[in-house]
Amino acid sequence: MSQTSRIDVQSLTAFVELLFKAAGADAEVARVVTRVLLEGELLGHRTHGLNLVSRYIGGIQAGQVKARAGLLEQLAHNGISSLFDGHYLLGPYCVSRALDCAAQGASAQGIGIAVVRRAAHIGCLAAYLQPFTERGLVAMLYSSDPSVALVCAHGGIEPVYTPNPIAAGIPTRGEPILLDVSMSTVTLGLVGQCRDSGQRLAHPVLMSNDGQLSDNPDDFFTTPSGSILPLGGQAFGHKGFALALLVEALTSGLAGHGRKDAPDQWGASATAVVIDPRFFGGLDAFTDETSFLGQLLLASRPRDPERPVRLPGQTGLNLRKQALSEGLSLSPQLIDDLNQLAGQLQCPTLSH
Repeated sequence: MSQTSRIDVQSLTAFVELLFKAAGADAEVARVVTRVLLEGELLGHRTHGLNLVSRYIGGIQAGQVKARAGLLEQLAHNGISSLFDGHYLLGPYCVSRALDCAAQGASAQGIGIAVVRRAAHIGCLAAYLQPFTERGLVAMLYSSDPSVALVCAHGGIEPVYTPNPIAAGIPTRGEPILLDVSMSTVTLGLVGQCRDSGQRLAHPVLMSNDGQLSDNPDDFFTTPSGSILPLGGQAFGHKGFALALLVEALTSGLAGHGRKDAPDQWGASATAVVIDPRFFGGLDAFTDETSFLGQLLLASRPRDPERPVRLPGQTGLNLRKQALSEGLSLSPQLIDDLNQLAGQLQCPTLSH
C-alpha cells in the first residue's frame, strides 16, 4: 500500500477508544483522549494527532503515564478558579476537565480559570476549543512543561524553556476563529521531521551550541544541544521571549509547580481560561464584531492573488469538514503502526 487511505471517522473513533481501554484506560479517559487526538488529526495537526496513540499507550504500559480518571485531583475550587494535579494522568483528559470547570465558572459569573499541573502530554491545543465556541464561549489555553528546555532566551544560547503555545477559540456568526501559536519560531516536531527527511529548515531558526544561527536541524541535536529561537527570530525574538515568560507565569507559576522544583518527568502545566461574552457587551454584539472583522480581513487585497487572506483555523476547519464527509486520510505508516499496536493489545485491526 503506497497511498493514503480514507477511514470512516466513527469507525476510527471506536477503534482508538478500544486500544486505550485495552491498554488499561477507563472508559471515560479513553473516550476523552480519543476525541482530542482525533480532533487534532481532523484539523490537520498530524504531529499532534493519532500518531500520539502509540506514544501515549507506551507510556501507560511503562507505568509513566496514568489512565484512570479518579487520579485527577482537584486541589482548590471557588466557583471561578480551580487548581488540579494530574499526577501524570493522560493530558487530554486533564485539560478537558479543566476547560469544563472553567466553562462552568464562565457560565455562572462571566469568567472561569482552571490550572493543571503534572499532566502527561496534552496534544494539540486547538483540538479542545470548538465545543466551547459552539456554546458562544471564548476559550483560551496556555501550556508549558517545566521538565523540558528547548528554546533559548532572546540573546542567549542554551535552551531554557519550552515553545509555550497559546491557543484560543473565538466564536463568530459562522465558523469559529481557532488560533494555536507557539512562542518559538518552530516546534521540536518540525525540527525532527526535517532531520529525518534530510532537509534544512526554511529559515535560520536555530541557535547552535556555539552561538551560531542555523537552518540545519543537526545543529539542534548535538551535545550539548542547540536551541530553538523565540518567536520573532533573531530580529524580533524579544517579543516571543516576553510572551513565553507570560505563559510560564500563567501555567507553572499559577500551578505552584515549575522549573524551581526540577521535575524529572514530562508533565505539562496548562491553564484554561473561558469567557462568556453574555456577561459583557452581549453575545450578539460580540459575534457581530468578530464576524465583521473576519469578513473585513478575508476581503482585504492579497499580495499574491493565488493565495487569498485566510483566518486562523480556516484551513483546518475545511480539512475537518472534508474528513467528516469523506473519511479521514491516514498514511500507510500510521495505519500499520496502529494495527501493530492493536495486535499487541489483542484487539481487532483497523480495516480500510
